[in-house]
Amino acid sequence: MTKPILAPGETQEQLDAFEARIQRGEKIEANDWMPAEYRRQLIRMISQHAHSEVVGMLPEGAWITRAPSLKRKTILIAKVQDEAGHGQYLYHAAETLGISREEMVDALLSGKAKYSSIFNYPTLTWADIGMIGWLVDGAAIKNQTMLAGCSYGPYSRAMVRICSEETFHHKQGKEMIVMYAQGTPEQRAMAQDALNRWWWPAMMMLGPHDADSPNSGVLTRWGVKLKSNDEVRQEFINEHVPELLEAGLTIPDPDLYQDENGDWKHGPINWDEFWSVVKGHGQMNRQRLEARNAAHDEGAWVREALEAYMNRTPAQAAD
Repeated sequence: MTKPILAPGETQEQLDAFEARIQRGEKIEANDWMPAEYRRQLIRMISQHAHSEVVGMLPEGAWITRAPSLKRKTILIAKVQDEAGHGQYLYHAAETLGISREEMVDALLSGKAKYSSIFNYPTLTWADIGMIGWLVDGAAIKNQTMLAGCSYGPYSRAMVRICSEETFHHKQGKEMIVMYAQGTPEQRAMAQDALNRWWWPAMMMLGPHDADSPNSGVLTRWGVKLKSNDEVRQEFINEHVPELLEAGLTIPDPDLYQDENGDWKHGPINWDEFWSVVKGHGQMNRQRLEARNAAHDEGAWVREALEAYMNRTPAQAAD
């Protein structure tokens, strides 16, 4: 397991006491002593998670005006609203570590900060909205359920609330796809096409093999990650493969099989594609950042108005 490097001024005794607390299952809170590297890793991880929720509103939000019924429209509006709220919870959790909202947002808008690679794929049909709910939210729940038990209290508690809401998103997506898979030939074809395009990106979004993940070692040592990326991916496959097959869909993996232990084993993942998207070369990387920058610019007057309201004089407040 990766041995952490002490920052200037930190002592081995402090680190030992910190790690002993984690081993006892205690939560680390914002005002507790923590290694600088623990703080840095959490800021990176939580802010990236928050960015993913905010950017994740875009591929689904684009379909609000094109939803096939009022019921589906209201469901999708509620889901996108939930994702905005998840971003708020997570930005607040990151702020407890001493970073400002402005710093995090600037890092996103400049392209310096990362967000989940899955959101750099386009939503081409209405079935994509259901498949995102079933697969993407399903994969997210597997990861977020693990993080609900992480060692940092504010992050852990945010995950409890987020997981409860993501569960509804997951069920709604599954309900949509199962309905289309049992519908007309055109609906079945639309559902299968969506699965063909989202299966592998959903597998990739759970992260590279831990041997190729530079941060996994220290995150595991400090109780932020309780399972490896491959363990979470296996849980995701074991749950979703039988359900997709039961719905009458074909999983786009010719090497997929079930072993003697009942685990479903997947074929090779195209990690070159994953790293290309992470590095900004996905189908929608440029459009996603342009959309977030445009929204930020257009909302400047709201932030200015709020600041003016907060800075009003006592006389102005009394008027």
